[in-house]
Amino acid sequence: MHGGDRIAEVLLAHSVRFLFTLCGGHISPILTGAKNRGIRIIDVRDEATAVFAADAVARLSGRPGVTAVTAGPGVTNTITAVKNAQLAQSPVIILGGAAPTALKGRGALQDIDQLALFKPHVKLNRAVRRLTDLVPALEEAFETSQRGVPGPVFVEIPVDLLYDESVVRKWYDVGAGKETTLTERLLKLYLERHLNRLFAGSAEITPIKHRSVEPPAPSMSCVRRAAKRLQRAKRPLLLIGSQAMLVAREIEEVVKAVKELGVPCYLSGVARGLLGSDHPFQLRHKRRQALKESDLVILAGVPCDFRLDYGRHLRRS
Repeated sequence: MHGGDRIAEVLLAHSVRFLFTLCGGHISPILTGAKNRGIRIIDVRDEATAVFAADAVARLSGRPGVTAVTAGPGVTNTITAVKNAQLAQSPVIILGGAAPTALKGRGALQDIDQLALFKPHVKLNRAVRRLTDLVPALEEAFETSQRGVPGPVFVEIPVDLLYDESVVRKWYDVGAGKETTLTERLLKLYLERHLNRLFAGSAEITPIKHRSVEPPAPSMSCVRRAAKRLQRAKRPLLLIGSQAMLVAREIEEVVKAVKELGVPCYLSGVARGLLGSDHPFQLRHKRRQALKESDLVILAGVPCDFRLDYGRHLRRS
């Protein structure tokens, strides 16, 4: 299998149903490999839209959303959406095309320093340089995007890792044995050694290791302290936000817990609609006043940011 097929096999093993993209020559084998395996390719009109869509899949399903974008401007166009996924703590995997490995930094088509661009915005920033590293890199990407605090990851994949080895060797052919000058012979030797490293071990198919990532368990001592404070509270208030919904399979447990606690609550972000439209515990108005009057506020997946005026509305008693 060429590199595009290997990537598609990893996506299939991780139950990826959708691959969002804006088609480009640097990533075409990824798209064909995924389509041949029944993964739906959704071609959008802007790369930022592809990442926003992958982010939406992650929030709704609890599994990483995946996008593939072409090199250079395709990659740079994603930054706003990638930053949004980082701030929202969404597990999103961005597969970025790149110039051929031997031409990196030499003025190849759409060749820029993509890793430097992504470094401040992602949990994992990885460039693959050998075919045998493709599968491990993607496995690491899936795991990292979900481990601890979820977030986006970026994997750069040069175009010469995606096509058949025979095709790539023809790309780098510098004279088919007709080299006459010392410079030509040295260039031929360099490229042959480079290609040998690029495809070393490619005959062996790296087994895919799908490792499930569980959310970090809370400290039981903290849980007990919170329970004691809740028992003593006379006017408790519960705020539930997007991060309480990260594990999609446990959403019903969240609903059950809210009903058993019997604490008035506000819902925000992805948690809107959690309790239905007319649940007696759900509050919709005068949140600032409620925060000031409550003697215990529980933030469940809600950051204490500008939306809560950085905690200034919470009582200090």
